[in-house]
Parts: sequence; structure tokens; C-alpha cells
Amino acid sequence: MDRRSFLLAAAATAGLPAAIARARAIDAHVRTGTIQDVEHVVIFMQENRGFDHYFGAMNGVRGFADRFPIPLAGGRTVWTQASGLGPGRPAFIAPFPLETEKAFGHMRVEGTPHYWADAQAAWDEGRMARWPAAKREHSMAFYQPQDLPFHYALADAFTVCDAYHCSIQAQTNPNRLFLFTGTHDPLGKGGGPGLFNTHDQFPEKGGSKTSYTWTTYPERLTAAGVSWRVYQDMADNFGDNPLVGFAAFRAAHEKAPGSDPRLARDGLSTYTLEALKADVLAGTLPQVSHIIAPAAASEHPGPSSPAQGADYTARLLDALTANPEVWSRTALFLMFDENDGFFDHVPPPAPPSRDPRGGWLGGSTVDLTGEYHDVDKPVPGGLDLPQYRGRPYGLGARVPMIAISPWSRGGWVNSEVFDHTSIIRFLEARFGVREPNISPWRRAVCGDLTSAFDFRAPNRQQPRPGLPPTADAAARAAALKKTTKPPTPAQPVAPVQARGVRPSRALPYALDATVSVDAEGAHVTLESAGTAAAVFHVYDLLDLAQAPRRYTLGAGERMADGWSLQGGRYDLWILGPSGFHRHFRGAADPPLLATAAFDPRAASLKLTVRNGGGTALDVAAAGNGYGLKGWRATVPPGQSASRSWPLARHGGWYDLSLTLPGRTGWLRRFAGRLETGRDSISDPEMHGAARMGREP
Repeated sequence: MDRRSFLLAAAATAGLPAAIARARAIDAHVRTGTIQDVEHVVIFMQENRGFDHYFGAMNGVRGFADRFPIPLAGGRTVWTQASGLGPGRPAFIAPFPLETEKAFGHMRVEGTPHYWADAQAAWDEGRMARWPAAKREHSMAFYQPQDLPFHYALADAFTVCDAYHCSIQAQTNPNRLFLFTGTHDPLGKGGGPGLFNTHDQFPEKGGSKTSYTWTTYPERLTAAGVSWRVYQDMADNFGDNPLVGFAAFRAAHEKAPGSDPRLARDGLSTYTLEALKADVLAGTLPQVSHIIAPAAASEHPGPSSPAQGADYTARLLDALTANPEVWSRTALFLMFDENDGFFDHVPPPAPPSRDPRGGWLGGSTVDLTGEYHDVDKPVPGGLDLPQYRGRPYGLGARVPMIAISPWSRGGWVNSEVFDHTSIIRFLEARFGVREPNISPWRRAVCGDLTSAFDFRAPNRQQPRPGLPPTADAAARAAALKKTTKPPTPAQPVAPVQARGVRPSRALPYALDATVSVDAEGAHVTLESAGTAAAVFHVYDLLDLAQAPRRYTLGAGERMADGWSLQGGRYDLWILGPSGFHRHFRGAADPPLLATAAFDPRAASLKLTVRNGGGTALDVAAAGNGYGLKGWRATVPPGQSASRSWPLARHGGWYDLSLTLPGRTGWLRRFAGRLETGRDSISDPEMHGAARMGREP
């Protein structure tokens, strides 16, 4: 960026903090047009907020207006939760706004339970129907754009990831273990599994006297000659540095013979934001930096708030942009370790659950070693309940993630599945230091975050909305004397998501599902033909008391499974990543096979129906939005009929329902986004009020 362009960009944000203007105005330093141009990776993990809790109302993300919220019993969807709280309490609770403009005390909303056991109870193996009972009523509370102006503006200026999940359905320390080491030692070979906050302090400060002994990623960086540092106040880091639980770091801290002093110097010493800024100005910022905020700035319910976290983030950006040359080579990740107990509606991708007979509810073509809680981990208080033994560890709920960098400007959304191990995968891609602790399943299912960036041409003109000031709201929040618990509405009201699309990054998915029916039952074939693995959830609408079956399909793989007919009927509801959906319903089916074929080059969908019976059949297709026109045809016995629809006008998004006029109850619904290898837009039909009840 030349001087004139820089001054024009800065002038467009007059009145805002100068460093914030720089963060949007400074162009990337492009040399190779690859990830190798990133010289500094800064990782800033905050505390205990969920995606819907922060961003459910944001336009262009998978939020409140999700077109396919998972089904619950009684015709409800996941948005309408039964409270289960007894007389005098609302029978059903929907997400409700905190409205800090009317009651600023809600900026310091009280926290909710967030242990392994209550997380398992709320998730309920994918049924997702027990959130208020397991997590309290105000777990359904959320912030609106006017409550979080800085967070929303930051997402509008850079790239928000709306399929980023915490790694494990557990507390802070277990999730941070995944961030710093790629694992929590699920097989118990190095002192794990890490399931609770038992190793988040030195022993003399109340932490476990036993130490974790597996190798951390910072140790691997040290061995490879990659510089790193944790910026924190060791006297006030809210127990958010998991390195204090590891034997190698404890030995270095105690200056034990044979220990590596570099581990204590870079991982267990105090380096404040002022020290970070000094390193930026001096051009000595490490290649990898972890930022740990003090308790009052951590955004954790109780000691902190979104307003205080926003102010700390603004000061972090001030430090990182103090030297434009350094910022032009930097990628900053802002994410949250776990969701506390705050509700999120998206069922986390996870390995299949076990059925009561010891079999699997679903399947996987990917190795599942280490993904289940099979190792006894007794802790005080009886928190490791026996009924949850054998459950999958994760993934957990979605949490907010914003990629902030000269390579990620423009208000993008990225919907690839990620978790905390994705941060290490990004570091692997940049520095070539592999982390063997990451399990095969997570490597297959979770991406490496490179798709959130444009390394080839990042400096094209991008929209750069203003970032609001933060200090006044932070001071008001800090002055609040205590946390508050918001009142629960007497009746559920559908939350609303803002209208408007976002530019959306290309995704690695090419998904499909087909069904055939015979006297034995309904047979579904799932396929993941793209370059990434995918997890499919299959809900049986005739038996929603049963947990959904989950299937992990590796890249280029397929899998088939069957469902017995119930009273001669079947009704299967399938969900995959990035809005992929299929709905197959029928009873005493005619021998009709319907398939959808996609042409990425032409950006088109071709629907083909084949009549395998002895009489002609009438078929009718109806578009559910996206400007897709209807189609009717009569298919003779033994013949096929087809129709194509162009999808480019609406970014590759499609939603078609195929029915048989005169035969009620038969349905084939196809919905999702066709991936062409090119960037697109978010779902243009995803806006408005949440769908509280299932569509017929």
C-alpha cells in the first residue's frame, strides 16, 4: 500500500482508534502468494462463549434462521427446548435476547454449568433437547448486534468461521490441551485423559500434584527452531495456561537439573501487552505467539464480560499494528475455548454413539482410536458419571472464531468444520512441524484453517466497515458490582437473524445421499466425494427418542446402512456440513428411484427419476426458494425423466422437493450448496425468524 492509499483508508475511519484503522488498511506483504508469506501467527483464545450466544443474529452465518434446525419430538425443532423445570416455570424456552441497552447489567450475565457430565446431558448424543434442564434457563440467552458492536464489526471487517467447534464437551483446561498439544491423552498414557480443570495451576497453587507427561506442541516448535512465546501475566492469567500442568514445564520452572530453561522463559514468564507491543515495534515478535488475557478481560462470565474482552482485543490490535510491516506479515486467530453452558443449535460432528447392545449407531470409514471416554478418570465430587462412560469426547459446541489478518479482510464467512486442533494444523502447514498427537478422526474431519485466507490476491479492494470504540463500555461493565441472571420469557418467541449475505469461501465438500426401498426397509447410501471427510447425522422422525445415527466418511468414500420399516413407513432426516440436507419419506413405495447429479463446471443440478414399476407415475418437483422453478412429468414404466436447474445465480444453493401427486407422504428433498472450487456467497434464504416447528 502506498502512502496516499494508506492516508485515504485512514481518513475513512476518522474518529476511530488509529491502530484499528491500520488493522483494516494495511495490505498483506505478498512475496510468494502462499501461506509462506505469513511470518507471525498470533493465537488469542478467550473464555466460555457459544456461537449462537454471540453471533446467532448475525447475517450470513448459520444462525437463528438456519433452514434445517434439527427435529425434536412433538413437531418441535431444536429452537424450542422443553424446560423440564417443573410447576411455575415456562414449559418451553427459546433463545431470548439479553438486551443490554435496556438492562446493562446483563453485560455481566451469570455463567452456567459446563462440566463433562452436564455437557453430555445437554448434547444428549445429538438429540440436543435438554439444554435448559442441564444448563439452566439462561443458557438460552444471547446477545444482539447492538450489544456486541465491536465483535460484529470485527467479523464484518475480516472472516468469521461459523463451523468452528470446541474440541471436547468439557471445561477450559481440557480444551486448551487440544490447542497446545493436539490431544488430551484419551488413552491415559501420559497422565490423562484431561477431562476437568485439574492441571491448570502449579501444585503449590492448588493444581494437581501429578503432571502430564506427553509432548506439547511448543516443545516441538522449540526442537524445530521455530520461535514462540506465551504473552500473559503469570500472576493473573485465570488458569488459562495449560503448560503449567506438564512435567517438562514444571521442571523448567523449578530449574531442575537437565530441564530446558527455554520452556520456562517462553511459556511460564510474564510478558504483558506492553511487552508484546515492544516486540512488534522492535521487529522481534516470535513466529508463534499465544495471548492469554487477565481474568477481567477474559470474557468469562463472572469476572469479565464481552465489553471488557472487546476492549482488550482492541488493545491487542493496537499492539500488533504498531508496526505496519509486522502486521502485513501476521495472522491473528481470535477464538473461545468452550461455550460455558450457552446454547448452540448445531449438532457437533462426532463419532457414532454406541447402542445399548454395544454396537454402533452409525459408522465410520476413519479410525476412531482415542475418540471415546473409555479410561477411568476418577475426580473429586463424582463429576465423571458412569452413565457417560463410552461417550464420544467431541467435537463440542460451536464457539466464535474470527480470522483477523491482511489475508482475511472483507467480511467473509468460512463454513468448513474446524476445532482447536485446526490451529496446530495451520502451524503445521506454515512451519512444517507435525503434531502426531492429533487423532486420525480429527485430522480427517477438521480442516487446517488455510481456507479462511486468500494468500494469492489478498489486497484486492475489500469493504472495510468501521470498528467502534470500546473503552467506555468496558469501564461500565467493569464497574458492575455483580453478575446478573436474566428473567426467562413466559412464552418462547422465535429469535431473528439479520438479512443479508456474506462472501463465502469455497469448501472442500461434495456430499450426497440416496435411498432405495424394498420389503426389507429403507437403504441409504452416503457419499463424501470431496477432498475432506464429513460427518452425517441421520434422524429417524418416526423414532426421535432414539439418538441419531452418525457416519464419518473419509474423503472420496461412501457407506450404506438400512432402516426397518415401521408400520410400512420410513421418515429419515439427514444433515451434513454447510447446510447439506436430505429428507426421505414414504410408505409402501412405488419402485421409483430419484437421484441428484451435480455439474460443478456448469454450476447446475440435474434431477433424474427412474420408474422401475409396471404403471406410469406422475412426479412433481418444487423449488423451495432460490428462484428454482417447478417441474412436472409422467414417467412411463421402465423409463426415466430428468430436469436440470442452473444454480450460479444464487451462489450454488439449491432446495428441491420431489413428490408424487395423489400419493401423500412420499417425499425426496435435496438441499445444500454445490461447490465449484470457487468462492461463493452465504445462503441467501437464511434470514428472518427461527423455525420453531418442523415443516410438513
